[in-house]
Amino acid sequence: MIQDIEKTTILDDEVIINKIIIIRNQQVMIDSDMAELYDVSTKRLNEAVKRNIKRFPVDFMFQLTIAEKEKLVANCDHLKKLKFSPYMPFAFTEHGAVMLASVLNSERAITVNIQIVRIFNKMQEMTLLNKELLLEMQKINSKLTDHEDKIALVFEYLEQFKQTKIQEMEQQSRPKIGFKQVGKDKR
Repeated sequence: MIQDIEKTTILDDEVIINKIIIIRNQQVMIDSDMAELYDVSTKRLNEAVKRNIKRFPVDFMFQLTIAEKEKLVANCDHLKKLKFSPYMPFAFTEHGAVMLASVLNSERAITVNIQIVRIFNKMQEMTLLNKELLLEMQKINSKLTDHEDKIALVFEYLEQFKQTKIQEMEQQSRPKIGFKQVGKDKR
């Protein structure tokens, strides 16, 4: 059984991670990247999807708009080849990737798919961890801001105290005006 788990990793995790991108606030993989991972042509992958289109609802797969494609080509070096393609690429969510493996139904598709699902899960765990860390940092920042306000108030009071002391010292060092009593009258 342990040997079976080890066999399910045929690609470096980094290769897969670098192909996961964010589009429409979702983690997705583009059809050409999926085809490369599954070792089939993009055309064959999309044909298999179209033959089984009922298995790919909108939350599993969607087609990119022209603007999304242009942004993707501009921001992802490995997808520059899409620039001259007349077709709008498809984006597969994690669930779409799972369904795609069942449609392709090859040993490689199954093996790569298991790895993809594990990586998606790790990324979700990291996202949750990052959210927790972000919330904690916001709490600390809030406390620090409150402390900064209190420290600024202390310095303001110290400055007022300093000004009061300076005025008192100036008052004491001024020459006294008025009558001086020279000796006491002994009557």
